[in-house]
Amino acid sequence: MTKKIFAAALLATTLLGSASAQDNNTVQFKPYGFIRNYAVMDTRESVYGTEDFFFYVPKDTKMVNGDDLNAQNTFAFAALTSRLGLDVTGYQINGWKVAAKLEGDFYAGVSGVTGTALFRLRQAYVTLAKGSFSAKVGQAWHPMAADMPHVFSLNTGAPFGPFCRTPEVVLDGKLSDSVTLTAAALWQMQYTSAGPEGASANYIKYGGIPELYLGLSYKANGFTGRVGVDMLSIRPRHLDATGTKKVNDRITTFSPFLYLEYTKDLFSIKAKTIFAQAGEHMNLNGGYGVSAVNADGSWEYTPTRNSSSWISMSYGKKFQAVLFAGYVKNFGTAKELVGDLYFSKNSFSNMTQMFRVTPELVYNLGKVAFGLEYELTGIQYGSFVEADRYGVRQGNYGLATGDLHWVVNNRLQLMLKYTF
Repeated sequence: MTKKIFAAALLATTLLGSASAQDNNTVQFKPYGFIRNYAVMDTRESVYGTEDFFFYVPKDTKMVNGDDLNAQNTFAFAALTSRLGLDVTGYQINGWKVAAKLEGDFYAGVSGVTGTALFRLRQAYVTLAKGSFSAKVGQAWHPMAADMPHVFSLNTGAPFGPFCRTPEVVLDGKLSDSVTLTAAALWQMQYTSAGPEGASANYIKYGGIPELYLGLSYKANGFTGRVGVDMLSIRPRHLDATGTKKVNDRITTFSPFLYLEYTKDLFSIKAKTIFAQAGEHMNLNGGYGVSAVNADGSWEYTPTRNSSSWISMSYGKKFQAVLFAGYVKNFGTAKELVGDLYFSKNSFSNMTQMFRVTPELVYNLGKVAFGLEYELTGIQYGSFVEADRYGVRQGNYGLATGDLHWVVNNRLQLMLKYTF
């Protein structure tokens, strides 16, 4: 059924391209994709995306009769991340260059290690460009997530950097040959904020304000640099606890980031850092909590503050060596909590810091690639403590400070990929 749907879509776009000849345009269609197989082995129970291939964090200890039940070896193998896409170019109208992308893969529909992978939408957008101005409208990578490390892991370095595709309108204006100003308005769909209802797009829906991004990019002589800030304003509740009264709850957060890249010959180095308030809607280890309960029934909120950074290096073409390193630090909330803490569904609020080191080797043989990767991920967990220290009360700021301890997962991953 999925093949029939994709073939019908391709036929429809071809017919549209034929019709465009009346406008003296030659529309070009470029199908692309790959078949990708992963085999992974882990030494610890962990939090994953669909199936076991999008790795987030190893789980905390679960001691029963002196035995850590989460210290388990696991294995998984599948080709469910295989992808199909279509690029459409060549159409012009009134001097505007119009292009489009439609992309999907077979990642949905699997629960744990059971089920049949279904075709899902990854990206679907239209671009318009004229002179020094361009616009992108549709579902695409978040501007802070678009630049990724060299690793072939499905998580592409998450949660050490933003990972999010979302409905958006992105405007780019060239200030010079090397400097570009970017402004974007974004919504939530697959990657959503945490809150009283769990992870949901309702919070931005009732907030009535799109997520906003503003950034500058510089690109010249093999160097790329980006700096920007993201603003999100949501309403975690629009009704009170009884469901019979409207409330004016709202939390607004700001998250700045910096990205640097340098490439020369066969060598490339990339680095990204973000200081996020909350940030769970971008797959970061963060969230927010209740900091006050007002007389009118509304709540006030305070975000966690999270520093997430990574660096990756790559050398080679046919034989490619890659090294990735990432670090996350949780600084807790800005204000004291008096109620619940809503945290990323892919992590745990009692995490304090986290690291990852990933060396990998890739052998590229034409359109076929063979990959071997080792991923070492460590996370420090603790317990929440409210006590007097040196005669000063230590309140609840969403940071675990007691019983600090590390858990580590070792992941070995093999990849076979055929690109067409």
